[in-house]
Amino acid sequence: MSLRNLPEAKTFQRPQNFQWDAPSDVMAKWAEAPMAAASEDDNTITMFEVIGEDWWTGGGVTAKRISAALRSIGKNDVTVKINSPGGDMFEGIAIYNLLRSHPAKVTVEVLGWAASAASIIAMAADDIRMGLGSFMMMHNAWGVVIGNRHDMRESAELFDGFDGAIADIYEARTGMKRADIEKLMDAETFMGPSEAVKNGFADVVDDGIEAGTSEANNMDRGLMARRQTEAALARAGFTRDKRSELLLEMGVSAAPRDASRKPAARDAGFEAAARQLINAIRS
Repeated sequence: MSLRNLPEAKTFQRPQNFQWDAPSDVMAKWAEAPMAAASEDDNTITMFEVIGEDWWTGGGVTAKRISAALRSIGKNDVTVKINSPGGDMFEGIAIYNLLRSHPAKVTVEVLGWAASAASIIAMAADDIRMGLGSFMMMHNAWGVVIGNRHDMRESAELFDGFDGAIADIYEARTGMKRADIEKLMDAETFMGPSEAVKNGFADVVDDGIEAGTSEANNMDRGLMARRQTEAALARAGFTRDKRSELLLEMGVSAAPRDASRKPAARDAGFEAAARQLINAIRS
């Protein structure tokens, strides 16, 4: 177990008609400056992408990937470097549980963003260190559910349970009063390093943690363009599924997010997709 003896987080069955997403405002800021730093040793795990499988890049931070990394590290101390806009709450809780059960010390270093599901993961650390200019962000469970009124009512009850599980994690790690944590989640709170330490969401403001720019500068320009374009569409209110359709219609070479979706359903055509994309970015 973790050195802090943190409790195991409650897990849920993923609703069949649920679609996760990262907060659009954080995604936009993260996409503009994809800060990263090279891994220093074999006992370092980096989380510089969305939480959950990312069909656009073929990557994403998943519980399967983190489990494999921890098996490789064994019973040694582990450092987790985070710069992520968040994403899939289910994967975030699963990764939290993996880290909190690691038999040696877990240190989390926040280089840029630990937002949404990434903030849940950070709570599993024995020592949370935030670099200058970094941010922690928390909010209520967020996602898209498709269905009729009965599905919506059932989903609201499910989301109450999701919020309760997230609040449990924050409460156990920070020691804050439950009501105060719920207020932070309701307000979609952004905290810099000093405020995070004050509220118990971090332990140290570490000016030695640097978000290097070398990897960002060498990053594939096409990938950066896709991230920034998708972030603009997200801020315009387009769901992940719709963003996928628009970018694929424009000829963006990336795998569809939903592998079961039939190509025949994408019948808008390049001109309509391009026009819709331009209007969304302008608005």
